[in-house]
Amino acid sequence: MSTRFPQAELTEVPEDIATKILEIQEKSGFVPNVFLMFARRPAEFRAFFAYHDAIMLKEDSALTKGDREMIVTTISAANKCTYCVVAHGAILRIYEKKPLVADQVAVNYRTAEISDRQRAMLDFATKVNSASHEIADADFDALREHGFGDEDAWDIAAITAFFGLSNRMASFSGMLPNPEFYLMGRIPRS
Repeated sequence: MSTRFPQAELTEVPEDIATKILEIQEKSGFVPNVFLMFARRPAEFRAFFAYHDAIMLKEDSALTKGDREMIVTTISAANKCTYCVVAHGAILRIYEKKPLVADQVAVNYRTAEISDRQRAMLDFATKVNSASHEIADADFDALREHGFGDEDAWDIAAITAFFGLSNRMASFSGMLPNPEFYLMGRIPRS
């Protein structure tokens, strides 16, 4: 739901978009608001989710699914995007099997109970988010010390940049998190 823009009605969207939304509903048990919000503009929906899937579902990467969601949660918190912190924090809790991790990285990843490798990854993502023009060889070296290569740095930066866009769209539109996200990964799924 959005406080500023109407969501698309599932019966009014093109078939390929309706199919994707119904697949998500089948998997999660509900339709995340971001899908119905972007479905208002079919060309943008397709472009948005094609890039999302390319970076978030990539199989040949050193980043785990949990790593990716940790980047999204951390960056979304830095960008003050409630929708993405809540939604991706829920997914992070599930992937990492840690009910506290999303809250910890959203508040301050530097003190969160995460690995040094993940902290280095988030240091890089945070710098890409706030000062990408200052990225230097030393930043890549810091990643390499934790086993990340140049392609991994690209993946971290791509996720960071994409969710910068997503954060801004969700925030300006007044997109609200679905209530279901708040308990995901905190209590056993029924």
